[in-house]
Amino acid sequence: MDIFERIYFMRALVGVAGGIVAGLVINSTLPFGYPSSSSPYLVSVGTGIAFYAVSYGIGKTIAKNVPKDKRRKVATEGIIPFIFLLLTFMIIVYTGLNQCDLRLNIPGCQH
Repeated sequence: MDIFERIYFMRALVGVAGGIVAGLVINSTLPFGYPSSSSPYLVSVGTGIAFYAVSYGIGKTIAKNVPKDKRRKVATEGIIPFIFLLLTFMIIVYTGLNQCDLRLNIPGCQH
């Protein structure tokens, strides 16, 4: 596997992990009854930026022997799957944690 393919897949996996963490963070900071608060959204964007910075650091260590003319590709390789997987898993985790099913009869679940 080529260096840039490893960076691509590593960044996709970091996007999944970042999405799970962002979903958990949004769930813990969103006060119920106040869906218009912008704080959880800023926290989720900050979480995404932090995970991208981590993936950039890991990518630089993976591609330490890359020539100077291809170093810019290290920063951008896999950014699209990172963004979409982060958003997808953030939505899935948040939805799963806030799912209210009438058949489950969960205490505190508002119908």
